[in-house]
Amino acid sequence: MRALRHIPALGLAALVLAGCASTSEMEGYVGRSIAEPILDHGSPAEVFQLSDGRRAYQWEITTEGFRPAPRPTIGVGIGIGRGGWGGGWGGGITTLNQSYVPYSKTCRYTLLADQRGKDWIVSSFRKPAQGCA
Repeated sequence: MRALRHIPALGLAALVLAGCASTSEMEGYVGRSIAEPILDHGSPAEVFQLSDGRRAYQWEITTEGFRPAPRPTIGVGIGIGRGGWGGGWGGGITTLNQSYVPYSKTCRYTLLADQRGKDWIVSSFRKPAQGCA
């Protein structure tokens, strides 16, 4: 039971990490050198030369954590009450407990850049798949 105390903290850490590459953050790189997102997020997973002369830089960012998952627990109780078997003893008890299940989600973030001199300047970005920050 002691280990369960750390689960809310892990969930909070996962939420903080999920914000590391939000869509609004990626949008903030438009007009800036591609070096800035590389310094912030590391080397991109893929770099593509597009037919129109632009480059696409892609980062895959995985968030992991725990999310709450309610689960019913059925137990047996003994007591006096109405109903049941003959209106006397016995009865069932159902409660709802909270457990945590692990999750993992990988999101792909893409920045498009134009060459200006020796540098590449971010001209736009593509929104990641639905469900990604």
